[in-house]
Amino acid sequence: MIHGKMQDWPLLVWKLIDHAAENHGQREVVSLTCEGRLDRSTWRSVHGRAKRVAEALRRLGIRPGDRVATLAWNTHRHVESWYGISGMGGVAHTINPRLFEDQIVYIANHAEDRVLFLDLTFVKLVERLAPRFETIETYVLLTDREHMPDKTSLDFLCYEDWIAGVPDDAPWTEVEETAPAGLCYTSGTTGNPKGVEYTHRSNVLHAMAACMTDTFAVGARSVIMPIAPMYHANAWSIPYTAAACGAKLVMGGPNFDAPTLQRLIVDEKVDLALAVPTIWLSMMQHLEKTGGNLGSLTRTGVGGSAVPQSMIETYDRLYNVRVIQLWGMTEMSPLGTVGTPLPEVAALPYEEEMAYRVKQGRPIFGVEMCLKDDEGRVLPRDGKTFGRLMVRGPWVVGRYFKGDGGEILDADGWFDTGDVATIDPLGYMQIVDRAKDVIKSGGEWISSIDLENIAVGCPGIAEAAVIGLPHPKWDERPLLVLVRKEGAAVTEADVRAYLADKIAKWWMPDAIVFVDEIPHTATGKIKKVALREQFRDFVLPTAEPARA
Repeated sequence: MIHGKMQDWPLLVWKLIDHAAENHGQREVVSLTCEGRLDRSTWRSVHGRAKRVAEALRRLGIRPGDRVATLAWNTHRHVESWYGISGMGGVAHTINPRLFEDQIVYIANHAEDRVLFLDLTFVKLVERLAPRFETIETYVLLTDREHMPDKTSLDFLCYEDWIAGVPDDAPWTEVEETAPAGLCYTSGTTGNPKGVEYTHRSNVLHAMAACMTDTFAVGARSVIMPIAPMYHANAWSIPYTAAACGAKLVMGGPNFDAPTLQRLIVDEKVDLALAVPTIWLSMMQHLEKTGGNLGSLTRTGVGGSAVPQSMIETYDRLYNVRVIQLWGMTEMSPLGTVGTPLPEVAALPYEEEMAYRVKQGRPIFGVEMCLKDDEGRVLPRDGKTFGRLMVRGPWVVGRYFKGDGGEILDADGWFDTGDVATIDPLGYMQIVDRAKDVIKSGGEWISSIDLENIAVGCPGIAEAAVIGLPHPKWDERPLLVLVRKEGAAVTEADVRAYLADKIAKWWMPDAIVFVDEIPHTATGKIKKVALREQFRDFVLPTAEPARA
């Protein structure tokens, strides 16, 4: 084997925060805490405290490869813990607190977590679940002595006391760059959640790619706010990405309400914020009510589900904020595509450019993408042909944790995302639907995503969901489920009139129902499984037998 003459410099997660501390040490890390205050820290401080966490974990007997869990919001303490865990060779396992309790227990036991860091918000939850945790030995409460609860059934360590007497210059642990650094579980909509184990190398490469101009285009002058939580695939890599480029990092802690987020965005001069569409829809309604603005914000990264065109246009027109669609998944660390424009697209008239902006974007460097049919044949990139979306790359899962699910790659190393999509000649990918959610009507496909995004543009509609229901003639037909905006009196007839010239006639829903709320998964996506169960006995009017 022939080797080149460059240095062997392993890609390790702690090198990101070393860089941030040494070259951008004064840049702020700001967070709203569970105690209700605004904490102002810096990358230099976060770095030193993360080293204390690493050494404190060693003193607990935690070894490289051990899983250390967090049940926490986006705060400086969570970021410190995160870097400290992987910095001593441990595996930072972020648990989604919005999962069902049985799923949280399953995940912690399956991961064999030894330590659990938790926010004050989750004390009662953890006390309730602790008897069912099989491997957790130590609980660290992410707070100071002043806010430690008086009476608890568990012997919690106080985070600030725990790291107070530990040096902040202890060495990081040298591991292979292919060693595990993080663990995140899928949301488990079917069966038990599966673990995706990120490596140091995959996280560093992903962070570097996220900084690029056609991805997030961030640097030391940027002020970034990840509203997407760290338990959602590493907050979409932002705590890594911000350290890599020395950006100011702003975090909302346990707060996801529009008024709090708006104040934080304006006060801290955030220019890029990232969240799922439901957050931005709520923000839109709040701004509409109050006549407020978003200050220095120029871009939002929106992922988790497709973004309605009406929302993109509203943020353009009223707030001068560009909505950038993102697509990815836990299995991809999570970035796959970003909706930044090619020069030829940016030069188009607004209406024509919008045809590309409603798509999920183009693959970033490090992600290969193709479409395949059910027989495994590669399909054309013509923007029309639907196929199973397949991906591969250095931050794409190769096997689930502990081998769950068996072999998950095909013979050519492609991972099946479970999405049905198109890819156009310019490389823009558009999700047509999840393979299990696409509505098969009379041999044709109806995209529930497209129908939802058009319907939510109707005046008076706050949210829309579409599911397919059985039909004796057409196999399946769409049911449109809607939530009205507060105070709106929009009717079924209004919605049908709105849709009439915007969709094909055969896409028109066979029934429209209004509900108070639409169920969501723990990651903010519409919970189609719950909707199907809710409307299991609903009979479409077109499916009823004709009366004599």
